[in-house]
Amino acid sequence: MEGDFIKINKWLLPLSWFYGLGVNFRNTLFSIGMLKSRSFDVPVISVGNITVGGSGKTPHVEYLVRLLKDTFHTAVLSRGYKRKSKGFVQATAQTTMPEIGDEPYQMKQKFPNVTIAVDKNRCHGIDTLVENDKNIDVILLDDAFQHRYVKPGVNILLVDYHRLIIYDKLLPAGRLREPLSGKDRADIVIVTKCPKDLKPMEYRVITKAMSLYPYQQLFFTSIDYGKLQSVFLNTEETKELEDVKDYHALLLTGIASPRQMTHDLSPLIPHLTPLTFSDHHDFKEKDVELINSAFAALPSPKLIITTEKDVTRLKLVEGLSEEVRQSTYVLPINVCFLQNQADMFNHQIIDYVHKNSRNSILVKRKDDHKPQDSNHPGNRPRTISFRNN
Repeated sequence: MEGDFIKINKWLLPLSWFYGLGVNFRNTLFSIGMLKSRSFDVPVISVGNITVGGSGKTPHVEYLVRLLKDTFHTAVLSRGYKRKSKGFVQATAQTTMPEIGDEPYQMKQKFPNVTIAVDKNRCHGIDTLVENDKNIDVILLDDAFQHRYVKPGVNILLVDYHRLIIYDKLLPAGRLREPLSGKDRADIVIVTKCPKDLKPMEYRVITKAMSLYPYQQLFFTSIDYGKLQSVFLNTEETKELEDVKDYHALLLTGIASPRQMTHDLSPLIPHLTPLTFSDHHDFKEKDVELINSAFAALPSPKLIITTEKDVTRLKLVEGLSEEVRQSTYVLPINVCFLQNQADMFNHQIIDYVHKNSRNSILVKRKDDHKPQDSNHPGNRPRTISFRNN
């Protein structure tokens, strides 16, 4: 249960102790009020983690976008990691990937009608979003669990199933960015990247080991893979994973945790060759040469499989061979809730936004003297009370 991806460097544990002193001191300053956390009139939902590396933040933010965008005027605010711009930038149809970063750009391409913005200063970013558009109903904060200057209405903590925080250690010996007690700030904890056949006993073991408080809700999600779509060819043609089981595939990734994808695809595509770069990697000329030569060396039939995040950077690259361009496919991923938990999660999120958005409050005031229908979803009792952190 300790996870097949966890590696602890015991020689660095003394340094982790000193690192923990610094993090605890910062958290104490917030707890006693010397550093201030701000609340906002608009509903704010934060999604993040307390570990270095990918835990599935972007797919979970995208899940929330799909859940909310058709009912509420939704905005996403991200830091915009590795972008070339500074300050607040709100994405438009003309905004380029270097201006906002690969993950926000990915979301803007998928949800062109959703407000996407970046700002390292999350408080300033929220203020600017609300000032620019008074009709925003909810703001989703991408990767902001440790950005404590914002006090979100709902704090969602993501925990990688393969690297459970309860078995990890602080940096630099492990990959925790703050002590395990940081999880206590979460309203919702989601164990991500779970096997779809997770046994009932494992649910119980993880639930007990996480040792959450009564005010916290625990959910489990897994990954759903979509259809392969051509990256460079202007075609609507797609391929199912089962259609390429006999192919030799080059799995090209520049993400934080490629091992999960390799683990999932290897049984489906036996001839799978990983070609791994660092997270948010900027592909250089030598990388292009490596990609071209690695693909040329594969027997036919063959193809390249990559991620949605990598595509945002690959499309800016020059020098890819024509063979590579014709054979590169993106594999979309979505999250799915296990144990039939989706309805419960969805209701809690929608109920929070419905009852706290400025527009909903105005409607409620107008309807105060109208008869209430207890069967209407918006009037049902809440199943969770989100506290102020």
